[in-house]
Amino acid sequence: MKNRLFIASLVTTIVSTNTFAFDAKLADQAWDGNKVPAGQQCQKFGGINPSTPKLMISEIPANSNAIVLEYSDRDSEKMNNGGHGKMSFMIKPPLTQVEIPSIAGHTFDIPAAFKIIEAQRSPGWDKAGAYMPPCSGGKGHAYYVTIKAVKDDKVIASTTLEMGKY
Repeated sequence: MKNRLFIASLVTTIVSTNTFAFDAKLADQAWDGNKVPAGQQCQKFGGINPSTPKLMISEIPANSNAIVLEYSDRDSEKMNNGGHGKMSFMIKPPLTQVEIPSIAGHTFDIPAAFKIIEAQRSPGWDKAGAYMPPCSGGKGHAYYVTIKAVKDDKVIASTTLEMGKY
């Protein structure tokens, strides 16, 4: 009997742990996660209407009311950990799947569903805005987005998605 209770408890723990996992994928065919697509770099290095990649988020924890997106350059201390811009995308619980649209780089004029948490950290390097597209000048820097499901200010789940190198 003790073994059955232990196994039942273990199964419950595993199931409840998986409840807080979610999945994120690049939903734009131009973005493959390996190389930043041509034209999607900052304007300083020839970007043409660069924007964030469209994302498909699924298995969102049921009580989440926003998805936080933190865009980063892993190879730049200043631009890592959300240095390319942090924003939230509002959702209505109990939404479990959402497609997050692209937003233009180099601007503060973003769709109403988004809220700027922190603008990109290097407006003097290129053009200011909520999001700075990859801007290393083709030096092979690795770009990624950290995606967090949140309930108010509490992080419920988090994952990292590679955007590619530039």
